[in-house]
Amino acid sequence: MKTHFIAIGGSAMHNLAIALKDKGYQVTGSDDAIFEPSKSRLEKRGILPEELGWFPEKLTSDIDAVILGMHAHADNPELAKAKELGLKIYSYPEFLYEQSKEKTRVVIGGSHGKTTITSMILHVLNFHRKDIDYMVGAQLEGFDCMVKITQDNDFMILEGDEYLSSPIDLRSKFLLYQPNIALVSGIAWDHINVFKTFDDYVNQFRKFVSTITPGGVLVYNEEDKEVVKVVESAENYFRKIPYSTPDYEIVDGIVHLKTDMGDIPLSVFGQHNLLNMEGARFICSQLGIMEEEFYEAIMSFKGASKRLEKVERPDGGLLYKDFAHAPSKVKATVAAFAEQFEKTETFGFLELHTYSSLNPVFLEQYDHAMDGLDNAVVFYSEDALKIKRMEPISPELIKEKFKNENLKVFTNAEDLHDYWGSLDKTKGAFVMMSSGNFGGLDLTK
Repeated sequence: MKTHFIAIGGSAMHNLAIALKDKGYQVTGSDDAIFEPSKSRLEKRGILPEELGWFPEKLTSDIDAVILGMHAHADNPELAKAKELGLKIYSYPEFLYEQSKEKTRVVIGGSHGKTTITSMILHVLNFHRKDIDYMVGAQLEGFDCMVKITQDNDFMILEGDEYLSSPIDLRSKFLLYQPNIALVSGIAWDHINVFKTFDDYVNQFRKFVSTITPGGVLVYNEEDKEVVKVVESAENYFRKIPYSTPDYEIVDGIVHLKTDMGDIPLSVFGQHNLLNMEGARFICSQLGIMEEEFYEAIMSFKGASKRLEKVERPDGGLLYKDFAHAPSKVKATVAAFAEQFEKTETFGFLELHTYSSLNPVFLEQYDHAMDGLDNAVVFYSEDALKIKRMEPISPELIKEKFKNENLKVFTNAEDLHDYWGSLDKTKGAFVMMSSGNFGGLDLTK
């Protein structure tokens, strides 16, 4: 089968391209920008485009499938050529469904926690050498490629994102998977550039639940009132399995789960991670993993990439980086960090750089988000606001919206880097929250 990727360099797209190459497909692709690690990984497989840019001549009538990434625009010249030739054009989630429609599909959805839960499930299955197809959005220890598609496996685990499918398909990605087994971890307004109201956002989850196949299973977080409302309003038939935070205690800095089999020591911390773990446990039980098998495996789970991931520093300082940038994620990370290091001085740094987080209206959602920290810092770039053609934001407004008068606010990278350099990293615990890089800050120095 011949496939062509428009925007092959994306973190999800390049993994799918590699998975198809491993499956024996002929794979080509284009992009106008490809960064590491995508570049090296595509090059290793022999499918890195020879030059950057869009080349309509790459599209020929013998191509079986064109896979269109979100990075491409609706007026992309290769897309126009594919339409002209009458080729079959798929969004990323559409193609994943086509590859898994004869399998039992397990879809993990939610505003937060879905990557971690998917990663936990894969870790447990990998530990017990149970082969399964999958797609997950973060790099996981022990896995080379984060997409796997085979001819023979009966199950496929899919991280279900509520963002748009492609430039020409404005449906949420997770609406295309039609899960047999689903999970919803939580609902907190996100992607306000697409979903203009909270109800519009919640409606995506109502639609998602309605796509569960008849007689399927929904595992859901019963501690989230919005999730419970969605589940209770569903009109289709499926089995409902609620989950909540398990009992635990922290002993000498190690989190221990309290179970019928005794205390289970863990390598991760934070109430939100334990809640995620409980959701993963119920999904694994649907896949034939016994409770004791789950706990045996989960003890060695160290976390998904950039989810409270420890950064090794030469001075031995306690430093973690976290993908948190949406308000609900920031609050969960701060709460976890404050609990884990309650006897240590804590420093939290948050970078605001997405469309949502730089929107003055949406900033209301960050109220008290950093309150659990001894020292809280917010960084955003005034230059980034100009590039995004957004109105200026004052540091005073940030403090007002966060409802935190002690907040330190930096608006240019140089000042932030100077402040970072003035801190003794061997004293205290530090957490860096961003999907960016704090203006190129080196976390090892």
